[in-house]
Amino acid sequence: MQTDIDPRSLIGRKAYDRDGHKIGTVDEVYLDDATGVPEWAAVRTGLFSRDAFVPLAPSTYRDETLHVPYERGLIKGAPDFGVGRHLSPDQEIQLYHHYRLALPEPAAPETPPRPVDRDFGHVAGRDEPGATS
Repeated sequence: MQTDIDPRSLIGRKAYDRDGHKIGTVDEVYLDDATGVPEWAAVRTGLFSRDAFVPLAPSTYRDETLHVPYERGLIKGAPDFGVGRHLSPDQEIQLYHHYRLALPEPAAPETPPRPVDRDFGHVAGRDEPGATS
């Protein structure tokens, strides 16, 4: 998905499947914890229905609507986690498997900080051979 889109602009927008059928309305946008990039959208699939999570990476935003490249049945069959809560890593993995998406690469471990060099040398005249106290 275009990463220059403000995720708040997606809220309330209509969402359509790959065949142009209306899925519903975007209720919430979920950001990646590590990068802050919009990753998932919860789409309300009907008045008395639930929200279905859709991946934003392969989706496009054009003409003020979200276009999801999956068929409506697959979208409506996505795992139901409710909205308004943080997606756990296990829930995200379930969504990746549901949409047959490659799992993101794990974040590279941070390089441990270099030890601080506390050896500033010797004080002049001390501990040197031939120095007198």
